[in-house]
Amino acid sequence: MNPLSARLLRRPALVVLPFSAALACSVVVGTADAAPAHHGEPAGRVVSTSTLPDIPLAGFSNGLLPGSVADDRGVDLGGIGSDLYPAGRRGEYWTVTDRGPNGQIAVGKDKRRTFPVPGFDPAIVKVRAEGDRLRVLTSIPLTTASGAPVTGLPNQAGRDEAPYTYDASAPLAYDPNGLDTEGLVRDRDGSFWLVDEYGPSLVHVSATGRVLARHVPKGLGLTGTDYPVVESLPSIFLQRKVNRGFEGLALLPDGDLVLGLQSPLLNPDKASGENSRTTRLLRFSPEENRVTAEYAYRFDAVDAVEPGQTKTSELKLSALVALGGDRLLVQERTDKAARLYEVRLRRGSDILGTTWDTAATPTLEQLDDTTAAQAPILDKRLVIDLNTVEGVPGKIEGVAVEGPSTLVLLNDNDFGMTDGPAAFDANGRLVDSGVETTLVRVRLDRPIR
Repeated sequence: MNPLSARLLRRPALVVLPFSAALACSVVVGTADAAPAHHGEPAGRVVSTSTLPDIPLAGFSNGLLPGSVADDRGVDLGGIGSDLYPAGRRGEYWTVTDRGPNGQIAVGKDKRRTFPVPGFDPAIVKVRAEGDRLRVLTSIPLTTASGAPVTGLPNQAGRDEAPYTYDASAPLAYDPNGLDTEGLVRDRDGSFWLVDEYGPSLVHVSATGRVLARHVPKGLGLTGTDYPVVESLPSIFLQRKVNRGFEGLALLPDGDLVLGLQSPLLNPDKASGENSRTTRLLRFSPEENRVTAEYAYRFDAVDAVEPGQTKTSELKLSALVALGGDRLLVQERTDKAARLYEVRLRRGSDILGTTWDTAATPTLEQLDDTTAAQAPILDKRLVIDLNTVEGVPGKIEGVAVEGPSTLVLLNDNDFGMTDGPAAFDANGRLVDSGVETTLVRVRLDRPIR
């Protein structure tokens, strides 16, 4: 018996969870590989666009944590599009910054990760769309147990990219408290849950921004933090690709969380991960304080998501949105294109604790189209190809649903930074990319039911 057949025999029996229509949300326009409805015509249109005005980063940061940023090098507030979560009132949303301005500069054969504003502290930012303007209403800095900034700097030498100054000339210190924040939801008690790419980790944060606990893979061995670290996630997630940890986060109606891994694990090796189209989702119970399920999610071919693209490693999972019951919207993207799909988290697809959670071959990451069809991959259906909607910005990372027929999308503008030595002028001031933080509302041709 081959390893794949043996695994399939060990799979649990299929149990279909009861359907819940608590939240109305799922347009189905075809299978995962089908073209959008209307024979390739747009399945939606942009009905409003709101842009974040220029806000100097030093003023923003020092207003939250005085003295945290001595020099912002001309960088404005940006990067708040790492996720988007409704704040209760129409047009208001919770967002989260990523780890702060960062880029890459090649030095010889190495690509050095630069942090031009190393004192920047990731923050939760509440915004409101007011006509063509995106207004900041509230900002909450993320802090350690003692109230110090968590920073966005990498945690561990040898596992995370080494941090350097803006020009890549000098190394910076690692920070075990640092978080590369991405997905965000707000819980019923007013606290927040975030996901992070470094660990990768799930982070519970109080309503005032203090880190209450950071859940990381078993065996990570992260020490020196000024907050509790809990090794509660499957150890296989130690094989995450550098800078491609958890990216999406959803809060289900029953209170469970779903975490989305941005890229396939390097399992059992780097080549397998780089060429793979299969990533993973985790289901976490805050009530039980543990992972309760794991799922395999398979991307479409990269040239289906971005026509003309040939590098499979460009595929990323960037956003998850709960739709009701155990249904999710999942965003697949490259840096130039994005699609949204619907999936259901069926118990029969749970792979937690099985041999799929190991390096036994074939691993999930090694499956081709034929073998993936026999494995417990989540079924999915295409909702909309955002490439077909004129006016949608590039690099969408924040997605929310508003009413039965409207999507709300927010891009990550990378703080106006680009890679390479030309990102800053001779005086060390940012040469802004001109990409703005932009929130758009997209009206779908068909209601989400």
